[in-house]
Amino acid sequence: QVQLVESGGGLVQPGGSLRLSCAASGRTISSYHLGWFRQAPEKEREFVAAISQAGSTTTYADSMKGRFTISRDNANNTMYLQMHDLKPEDTAVYLCAARVACSASYNYWGQGTQVTVSS
Repeated sequence: QVQLVESGGGLVQPGGSLRLSCAASGRTISSYHLGWFRQAPEKEREFVAAISQAGSTTTYADSMKGRFTISRDNANNTMYLQMHDLKPEDTAVYLCAARVACSASYNYWGQGTQVTVSS
């Protein structure tokens, strides 16, 4: 079983940047597909981005393309989400998740880190 802990959230002005980290423990993350999701108040959880086990394939929600970059460092058991040109509508709790290759759904979730975009 893998444990996930997010960090790097905070308050940023519109147009600013943040880099989120997701540190894993318990097992090496190299055998997991990883993803970022977000949940704003009174809204459903939303897919942000995903990355394959070796990092060769990435996918993004349309509204994040060109602004967000997902990456991973399997040697350090960490995943990242670099966010640029942040907008107030990006305000949410950002969660990282992991799934095994044979699973269609994410099996493990972190607690989340708050990102607030406001002037």
